[in-house]
Amino acid sequence: MTGAAVVALAVALAGCGTTKGEKGEKGKKAPAAASGPAAPAASPSAEGRVRMPAGPPPAMTKARDTSAGPVMVTRLAGPKSGVTGQVWVWLPPEYHDPAYAKTGFPVLTLFAGGQSNGYNTWAGSELPIQEEDVRLAKAGKAHPFIMVMPVQNFSGDEKKALDCSDIPGQPKMATWMAQDIPDWVRANFRTLKGRDSWGVMGASTGGFCSAKLALQYPDVYRAAVPIDGYFAPDSRLWQGHEAEKAANSPDQLVAQGKADVKMLVTAGGADGYEKGVVKSWMAKAVPPVAIEYYEQPGGKHLTSDFKKMIPDALQWFTKNLEGPAHD
Repeated sequence: MTGAAVVALAVALAGCGTTKGEKGEKGKKAPAAASGPAAPAASPSAEGRVRMPAGPPPAMTKARDTSAGPVMVTRLAGPKSGVTGQVWVWLPPEYHDPAYAKTGFPVLTLFAGGQSNGYNTWAGSELPIQEEDVRLAKAGKAHPFIMVMPVQNFSGDEKKALDCSDIPGQPKMATWMAQDIPDWVRANFRTLKGRDSWGVMGASTGGFCSAKLALQYPDVYRAAVPIDGYFAPDSRLWQGHEAEKAANSPDQLVAQGKADVKMLVTAGGADGYEKGVVKSWMAKAVPPVAIEYYEQPGGKHLTSDFKKMIPDALQWFTKNLEGPAHD
């Protein structure tokens, strides 16, 4: 990523289309048995940075092997949301190294393009973010991140998309994603206290989700990378709930001046419509939101181009999130 390509905004500065991105490879489905939080959230002490798990390792099954280690999967029953859905998890090699036994790790939550019903593209082979993280970590260019990859919908019908939101009368996906899942991760894996080691990223539909959740839950997430996203809810399930729809719109949230979060927002250089959508949204941003813009040369709204963003995204998160630490 060149300095000329990245434009840092003091967000007071004025300036993926709504077409959803490719679904990519569908990962293996999770086991039928539900697996909720294995332990209550740990009670943090007044001192120290590391939050140790409060119980034994959670019950998970292997979804697939990678050269960077296995991607595991479970079905998480969220006590706050009442939602049960699949969640994939990847732990970096350092997590299992005895030398890191008392180390807490930063966390990235990754959202897929398309419906993400029964799969998450980041857990598949088309977006090899796990392998890239290992390569960059060995080179000292990226943190070893815990990666969490949830489903986003329970139907393949885009008319029934849940928009990573608590749509009235529908599953409370925002609560599941931004409260239940982080609670479960903190209870079951070695993490760091506070929000400064938590990031969220996604492409296309996942770009919408990552921008939205970071702005809605700045107490959970410090940084976000929406890749070639869009910023207006578009599910038909919002019909009759216009006020709630507006309250869940990144177009509205970015202009409220309430979220102290950092973002790297991208657009494909070959997609004029997408560039217009992204730049128009950025122009609405109000501090303390801080946004950087990257335009991928010749980039299109394709999984193959989303893949090219992985190294830059991991290095950007590394600069903007706390890394592994021990007490």
